[in-house]
Amino acid sequence: MSITAIRLGLLMALTLTDSLVMATTLSGRVTSTDGQPIAGALVTLWNEARNRKETVYSNAAGDYQLDTEFSGAVRLRGRVSMYRDFNTEFELAADAQESHNLAMELLTDPREISDSLTASAHAAALPFPDLKTKNIFISQCSYCHQQGNSLTRRPRPEGEWNDVMWRMEGYGAWITYGEHRRIQETLNAGFDGTPVNVVQTPTYSPELARARVEEWHAGDALSFLHDTYVGNDGKLYGIDEGKDMIFVLDRVSGGIEEVHIPASDLPVGGRFQGVRLPIGVFTGQHGPHSAAQLPDGRMYITASLSGELLMFNPATGEWKSYPLPQGFLWRKGLYPHTIRADGEGNLWFTVNVSNRLMKFDPDTEQFTDIALPSNGFLRWMSDVMGGLVMKVIAYFPEQNYHLVLSHHKWLNGGKDVYNAPYGIDVSPVDGSVWYSKLYADKIGTVDKETLAITEIDTPHPGPRRLRFGPDGMLWIPAFDDGYLMRFDPQTREYESIQLPVLSAGEYEMPYVLNVHPKTGDVWIAANNTDRVLRYIPGERRFVAYPMPNRVIWFRDLEFTEDGKVCASNSNLPAYAHEDGVPAFICLEPEPEGAYGT
Repeated sequence: MSITAIRLGLLMALTLTDSLVMATTLSGRVTSTDGQPIAGALVTLWNEARNRKETVYSNAAGDYQLDTEFSGAVRLRGRVSMYRDFNTEFELAADAQESHNLAMELLTDPREISDSLTASAHAAALPFPDLKTKNIFISQCSYCHQQGNSLTRRPRPEGEWNDVMWRMEGYGAWITYGEHRRIQETLNAGFDGTPVNVVQTPTYSPELARARVEEWHAGDALSFLHDTYVGNDGKLYGIDEGKDMIFVLDRVSGGIEEVHIPASDLPVGGRFQGVRLPIGVFTGQHGPHSAAQLPDGRMYITASLSGELLMFNPATGEWKSYPLPQGFLWRKGLYPHTIRADGEGNLWFTVNVSNRLMKFDPDTEQFTDIALPSNGFLRWMSDVMGGLVMKVIAYFPEQNYHLVLSHHKWLNGGKDVYNAPYGIDVSPVDGSVWYSKLYADKIGTVDKETLAITEIDTPHPGPRRLRFGPDGMLWIPAFDDGYLMRFDPQTREYESIQLPVLSAGEYEMPYVLNVHPKTGDVWIAANNTDRVLRYIPGERRFVAYPMPNRVIWFRDLEFTEDGKVCASNSNLPAYAHEDGVPAFICLEPEPEGAYGT
């Protein structure tokens, strides 16, 4: 048999398999109750177990088509801004070709309209006394979870807001006594249960009609899937930072395996045992955070709480731990954060609390420890004393005594006493390593030979998880300011692009972005509006993809070989999600072409 015949036979077999798996088709039209077509509506199908969803978007004529492998007692939902959800349940045969039209009812009740708005509309209505307080609130009170969703905007007595504020400070909200008081007063006055009178206007793009979203529930109401990594095997590895485990999703079968990280001799909370971490969520010792994988399959994970680098081999199940270098007064290896692999087989990662960059050589199993510039006396004090403070408060478990000892309080420094090395990436063009400093509002690069550091101010505050494009341009999300920044490492010039919002006065908080290695499109997590944004540089325009859940919080975005953009939903706590649990979510922007293999 010829090679051509073999290839033709394989192609026919694959086509037949696809037709068997995806034989069920739902189609129809989404309209208003008076018959007007609605473009960009989300049409979502639940499986019988209600732990998986598939979503498509209606086109400009209101038409949709959803091909699925689901069968049995399914649920179909239509959702679009300013309309009441349309829900219907029915029995779906495995080989069905069914038509279901969705007539959407326009909301008129102020309470229903307010409850249907994204968290961003409620957060934007808070009566901040000044711009500085608002900026601190965005920077320090909005990075673990949405502000303004149904859980966080619940009216509370003023004394309860005070307790909430101190609990958040324990987790790492670096604010002064005055900022604490002003934010507490703002929350008490703003989240009083009064409906928000806002009309949000999502934009429709033709790309929506070609997109598809898949979702798989994982874990429980207290799981915290911080990052999700796409493995060399195509599976998704969801890293539960709170419970020291990994959820491994096989996207073909839909099966999820739970892999537990071996326990250490550290207490719960690891080196941060003196901090009162979220009750029920953080029950482990390691705090796994971010992952990178080598071509041979070994996966390396930063353990933020235990101060270790963990090696996991998915093929063999082997684990190995590498404690980070420590120094005088235990000040070097606190909170390893984001990790990436370079083209030479080395791992590079930021160390958030210790203001360091580290390189790990998997062959020699040796670390290279790189101290980063302190950027001022108060930040130098944090670099020198941070480890000592954590060591002292460890003798008083879960008491948050760092809030008494830290000079961000007693010297009234707030977040400005910290650098917070955060995101990191490696250029695909020249192999250079660049990182961001979240609180110092800088990016930096290290000379791989001399280890010399160069740092550059960013034009907008809050640079988080930056990424390179295939052309060597560096893209940076400005979390505090709602901007996308493009940086040219050769000319050292910036371009600033403001992110689109849903109504006047709202602000966006881009936590993370990634750049597709083929198209160069920039994908951005727009967490407070339950969207993913796609910026097409050549056309200088955005495409907004509303997600099928209320309360979306993505901390990293990854691309699969078959053309999907994937993440895990990781609002803290997970029970604030609309479905009450975390989920793996994959967006397929195009059915074939540039985003596929």
